[in-house]
Amino acid sequence: MQYYIPPISKLIEQFAKLPGIGHKTASRLAFAVIGMSESSAEEFIAAIKGVKTGICYCNVCQNLSDTAICSICSNEVRDKSTICVVEEPKDVIAFEKTREYKGLYHVLHGTMSPSDGIGPDDIKIKELINRLSDDTVKEIILATNPTVEGETTAMYISRLVKPLGVKVTRIAYGIPVGGELEYADEVTLARAIEGRREL
Repeated sequence: MQYYIPPISKLIEQFAKLPGIGHKTASRLAFAVIGMSESSAEEFIAAIKGVKTGICYCNVCQNLSDTAICSICSNEVRDKSTICVVEEPKDVIAFEKTREYKGLYHVLHGTMSPSDGIGPDDIKIKELINRLSDDTVKEIILATNPTVEGETTAMYISRLVKPLGVKVTRIAYGIPVGGELEYADEVTLARAIEGRREL
C-alpha cells in the first residue's frame, strides 16, 4: 500500500540509503525538507552539490580537500618526519580532535579485503610508498581499525615499508577490537597513539 505521494517516497528512499538511517528517520528528514523555506532548500541542495564538485583528494596525503594540497600537508609547523596511516578521511578528524598528534597523515580510502576482491592496488598504498622516496619520513604509524581487514592491511604495509629503513609502529589497543576510530573518544585515541608499538 502506497502511503506517500511519489515525490515524498523518492526523497524518503534517498535518505534511507544513507548509513545509519532507517525508514522512520528517513521519513522525518523528508518532512523536515518539505517544511523548509525555498531559500533553505536551495542552500541544502547547493551544499550537497558543493561537496560533490568542490572536493578533491589532496595530492600528498589523499585526504579530502578543497585545494590541490590540504591544509595539514601545507602547514609548515607539522612534523614531516611522521606519517599516520588511516583508513578514511573521518579518521583524520578523529585524531585531529585529540590535539596530540602533530605529524602528517595518509588516507588509504579503505582496507585490503581479499574476500571482497579488494587488493593493495584498490586502495592508496602505492601513493604512500611514493612519499617515502626521500629521507624525510622516519616513522609510519599504522592506525587502521582493529578489524581483520585493518590488521591485514597494516601487516602488508609494514612488510613494504620496513625494507626502506623507515620505522613502522602500530597504534596501541586503547581502542576496542572491532571498534571504529570515528566513535572513539579523544582520551582513548590520545592514549592509543602515545602507546603505539613497533611492528
